[in-house]
Amino acid sequence: MRRTARAALCLTAVATLAVTGCQGEDKSEGKAKDKAAGSSEPKEAFAGLTGGEIVERAAKATRGADSLRIKGDIPDEESGGTISMDMALNQKGDCAGHMSMDGEGRADLIKNGSTVYMKYDEAFLRGQSEGEPEAETDAAVGMLAGKWTKMSATGEGSEDLAAFCDLDALLGDATDGKSDATRGKTTTVDGTPAITLHEKDGKDSFTLYVATEGEPYVLKLVSTSPSEPGSLSFSDYGKPVPTDKPTGDIIDLDALGA
Repeated sequence: MRRTARAALCLTAVATLAVTGCQGEDKSEGKAKDKAAGSSEPKEAFAGLTGGEIVERAAKATRGADSLRIKGDIPDEESGGTISMDMALNQKGDCAGHMSMDGEGRADLIKNGSTVYMKYDEAFLRGQSEGEPEAETDAAVGMLAGKWTKMSATGEGSEDLAAFCDLDALLGDATDGKSDATRGKTTTVDGTPAITLHEKDGKDSFTLYVATEGEPYVLKLVSTSPSEPGSLSFSDYGKPVPTDKPTGDIIDLDALGA
C-alpha cells in the first residue's frame, strides 16, 4: 500500500517541477520604460511597460497570493505521459484537489496541517501498479479503491508531497533572469480581462495571460514546446482551500506500517 501511496506522491512532485520551471521562464528584472510625453492611450493596460516588465509584476503578485488554484495538464518526463491536475493551495502548506495520469483514474488529495488524506479509484490503482504481481494489485484494489487513507505529512515518503503543497516554495523558487516577453493582444480568461505575453527560447514557445484589472495575477500559462507542451490555469486567488477531514472510515497507512 505504501508503494501505491508513494506512486501518487511522485505525480505531485513532477507537477511541482513543471509549474516552477514555467514560472522561472517568466520572471523579469527589467526596469519600466518612461511613458511617452503626451501619450494618447492613458487607459491602456500596463501602459508604458514592456512585456518583460509585466511578467515581473505578475510573478510578484502571484507569489504574494495567500492561496490559489492550479488546473491543467503537464508532461511527465519520466513516463512520457501526461499528468492532469486540479489543486488548490495556500500559504499555510495546505492543499486539496485531484490528479490523474494519462486519464487513468483519479487520486483525490487533502493535506491539512500535518496529515495527508488520499483516495484512489480502481483505475488509478491499477494504472500505477503496472508490472506488479496480479494478486498484489488485486489485494491493493480491494483494500484501497474508493476509500480514504491517511498518513503523516512528515513521515517517510511524504517529502515530495509536502514540497508540492508549499505554495511559497512552489511559486517563489523561480530562477532570476530577464524576460524577453513581448506584449500581445488583450483578451479575457474565464471572464477576466487579460493581456497576452509571448516568449520564445529556441524551439520553445510560451504564452502567458496576466490580469489587467485588480492585482496583475497570472491567469494562464500555455507551453507549445515540442518537448514539454502543456497548459495551466491559475484561479481562485485568496479563496479558502477546502481541507476538511473526509467523513466516514479512514485507513491509517502509518498504523498499518504500509
